[in-house]
Amino acid sequence: MKYIDEFNDPELARRLLGEIRATVTRPWALMEVCGGQTHSIIRHGIDQLLPDEVELIHGPGCPVCVTPLDVIDKALEIAARPDVIFCSFGDMLRVPGTDRDLFRVKGEGGDVRVVYSPLDALDIARKNPDRQVVFFAIGFETTAPANAMAVHQARRLGVDNFSLLVSHVRVPPAIDAIMSAPACRVQGFLAAGHVCSVMGTAEYPDLAEKHRVPVVVTGFEPLDILEGIRRAVHQLERGEHRVENAYPRAVREQGNPAALRMIEEVFEVTDRNWRGIGRIPTSGWRLTDAFRAHDAEHRFDVAGIRTEEPAACRAGEVLQGLIKPTECAAFGTTCTPRTPLGATMVSSEGACAAYYLYRRMTDTPARQGSRIPQEEMNPVG
Repeated sequence: MKYIDEFNDPELARRLLGEIRATVTRPWALMEVCGGQTHSIIRHGIDQLLPDEVELIHGPGCPVCVTPLDVIDKALEIAARPDVIFCSFGDMLRVPGTDRDLFRVKGEGGDVRVVYSPLDALDIARKNPDRQVVFFAIGFETTAPANAMAVHQARRLGVDNFSLLVSHVRVPPAIDAIMSAPACRVQGFLAAGHVCSVMGTAEYPDLAEKHRVPVVVTGFEPLDILEGIRRAVHQLERGEHRVENAYPRAVREQGNPAALRMIEEVFEVTDRNWRGIGRIPTSGWRLTDAFRAHDAEHRFDVAGIRTEEPAACRAGEVLQGLIKPTECAAFGTTCTPRTPLGATMVSSEGACAAYYLYRRMTDTPARQGSRIPQEEMNPVG
C-alpha cells in the first residue's frame, strides 16, 4: 500500500539506525508527542533498536488520556438522562470516570451510541427532534475541524437539539508546559504530523527558540519516526534548535486554510485541564458565544461535580514522561485493559495500553547490537 509498505522497509530502517549511531556522541532524550507514534515505537521495538544514548520519552499525546476526569463525569451524568442520546467515538466508552464508564451507563439503560463522525450524531439529532443529542467532542487539533463543521451545520440547519460536550486540547501550549516543568528532561520533540497537517508549523519556531530544543514534525510509520529521530539527533549534536518538517507528504507550513477558518469561526482559545497534568493556560478550545446554544455544558446543569483519581494510578506521571508505564506498581496487575485504573491503559493510543498490548511488561531490555533482524521491524502478529 502506498505510503505504508515503503515506510516499513527493514533495509532502509537499518540505514537510518546506522546514521543515528554514527552521529550520536552523548545521551539525548527525545519526546514523541503523539500516542499513535508511541504505539508504533513500542509495536516495532524502535526504542530497543536505538543506540543507548538515545532515549524516547512518551508524551501526553493521547486525547482520550488527557480528557479530564470532571469532563468524563459530566459526560456520564448527561448520558444517563432519559431525554438524551449520547454519541461518542468508541474509544471513550471504557474510559473510567470516578465510579463508572459509558459502557456502564449504557448497560443501565442510557442511550449511548458509537458513531464514526460528528456528522453522524447530527443526523441522529435531525431524525430524533424530540430528544437531545450530545456528541462528545474530544481531541487535539486533528479532530477540531470536523466537530466545528458539525455544530456549524446544526446552526445553519436549525437543529436546536444538537450540542457538543467539548474537551479539545492544543499541543503547543502542552509542549511549553512540559519544557517549563522543573523535572523536565526532554531535549527535543517529535511533533505529531496529523496535528500539523491541520494547523501547520507556525506555532513551533517560537517554542524551539524559547526552550532551545529541536522540533521535528514526523509521521507514524517506522521510517517516519526513525527519520524524525535522525534529524533531531543531528540538530542536538550540532547545538541547533530549529523546526524541521520530516513529513512533507502530509504537512505544509500553512496547514489547512479551510480547516483553520472553520476552527476560528466556531471555537475560541481557553485554558484547559489535562487529566493527570493539571491546568495549562490557552491549551484548549471552547465554543464561541455565537455557538454557545450548542454547548452541552451550557445546556445541561452539570456544575459542581466532584472527582477523585484512584490513588494507585500513576497515569499523570506517564503522561508527563516522568515514568515509563512499567514503573507503576498497578501496571499489568490491578490495572489492565479490562480493569483500567486510568485512561492510559484503556485508550487505543495510551502508553500503558501500548506496553500491555505488545507485552512490554518489564523495563526495556538491553538494546540490540548493530545487526537488526528483519523480524524486528515487522508488525507484531
